[in-house]
Amino acid sequence: MKDTLQILFGLLGGLAIFIFGMNMMSECLQKAAGEKMKSILALLTKNPVMGVLAGALTTAVLQSSSATTVMAIGFVSAGLMSLPQSISIILGANIGTTMTAQIIAFKISDYIYLFIFAGFAVAYAAKTEKLKNIGQTVFAFGLLFLGIETMGSVMKPLAGSPFFLDLIGKVGNIPVLGVLVGTFMTLIVQSSSATIAVLQNFAQQPAADGVTSILGLAGAIPILLGDNVGTTITALLACIGQAKDAKRTALAHCIFNLSGCLLFIWLIQPFAALIRMISPAGPEVEVISRQIANAHTMFNLVMTLIWTPLLPYMVKIVTALIREGAQPVKDLSAPLYLGSRLTAQPAAALQLVEKEMLHCGEAANGLLADVAGAVRADDKKTALQTLEKAGQIRQLYENLTEYLSDLLTAGSMSEEQAGQAAGILYLLGDLDRIAYLSQEILEMLTDKDKKYKNLKYSKEARKDLEQGLYLIVEMYGEAFRMLVDGDRDRTKKIRKKKEKLLELSLRMRKAHLDRVEKGKCSAKLTKPFYKILNAIDRLSNSCANLADDSYLQS
Repeated sequence: MKDTLQILFGLLGGLAIFIFGMNMMSECLQKAAGEKMKSILALLTKNPVMGVLAGALTTAVLQSSSATTVMAIGFVSAGLMSLPQSISIILGANIGTTMTAQIIAFKISDYIYLFIFAGFAVAYAAKTEKLKNIGQTVFAFGLLFLGIETMGSVMKPLAGSPFFLDLIGKVGNIPVLGVLVGTFMTLIVQSSSATIAVLQNFAQQPAADGVTSILGLAGAIPILLGDNVGTTITALLACIGQAKDAKRTALAHCIFNLSGCLLFIWLIQPFAALIRMISPAGPEVEVISRQIANAHTMFNLVMTLIWTPLLPYMVKIVTALIREGAQPVKDLSAPLYLGSRLTAQPAAALQLVEKEMLHCGEAANGLLADVAGAVRADDKKTALQTLEKAGQIRQLYENLTEYLSDLLTAGSMSEEQAGQAAGILYLLGDLDRIAYLSQEILEMLTDKDKKYKNLKYSKEARKDLEQGLYLIVEMYGEAFRMLVDGDRDRTKKIRKKKEKLLELSLRMRKAHLDRVEKGKCSAKLTKPFYKILNAIDRLSNSCANLADDSYLQS
């Protein structure tokens, strides 16, 4: 019993070290790669073949097909990628994820602690963030292999257990049972790379003759197929609550791996013979780790070659299985591009944030025009509808701010990315202030607090307010276009309009007093009228702040 617990705890501990090292290496590689990740992700908009290559390359960098899959689902949910493009990314991700198994097949056990020490020393002594990330990547690489070595050492006693040998014999002789074991393992661990690492280590345990593997390649392949099926659960979880195309992308991932499993389970013996032919020769226990890695790569490569030309049919299948439903009522508070929380992939997440920020800017532009229109319409119902819209837009800003805060607190950003996120947060503050001031104006117009019953602004007062608000619309339009095209020459136009608005504001205040004196406006409306004018002045300041925002200059 004691030996069994030691084996179990050792296996779980080694697996924990392996997963921790793999996740840490993925995070540090992303930080070290920095903005280069954007160049990789830019390939996603090309043809299917380029999509496959981009998916494979991204997964090789991230060291996780699940991360790439979740990223693709996020992009397609945001409408930044078409369904065929996202599926091509999934196909490539399945190839890229085999890189981990290939690395594990290298026997570097004699150098594990050298990697750990060297990585720690570089990270500890590094003066720059990039060098520190490189050091932490090497350190995590060492931890990854330390976990593998720990699992391998505790598994050795299993090779002499009659009960375990009998159990392995059943798995090896019944392929379906092997597939179920692999699927179940990956469902629990949520990482096919981790379960394949366990499989590689276990298969290296020698049988009674000391030369052959206790599992053998033919016994390992069904478990390998199950590992590939089990990894699809991550994509299915990621698409919960997402758009239809996101669900279709996850379903395509399932179809890819399930179809491969159903095909290869009938070809285990010839497939094993092919893998032995292309793998290094030698005693089975010494080469089986490489054979499993090659089988993993070959399986995904063959299935990608099969499905890439059949991509249009895959699209038709997933579209038929997940049909379009009724279009939901448009809610301005719901982000368009932030369906997935890609906190572990900041380069991708920031791309979505930038798109959402432009969406927020467009919403503010529309809101200001609606406020001016509500003044012109002189209709309380229109003003109340616009007031509700302003509240939804403010909620949108709050949602984006929360998303950015989660990104910053996740700790996966580089200093450059964190600075970019902070700049966006600063800009959002000005956008939220514009929505808040619009609310304030609308509340004064609709007499929300019911302080001025049966009192109405004169036609001349409304015309003055309308003129000031349309000048704000023009100022904001210049600032927003600067946000899009980066043209700093627009700053002069905005400042001139601000000076013009200041003159107009002084004239409007005097004109109101003249109307009160002549009995055209009630004196009781002086306070709310001046509050509206103050809000318009503050709106002009916010527009000028947008023009001067350091984020726009980057």
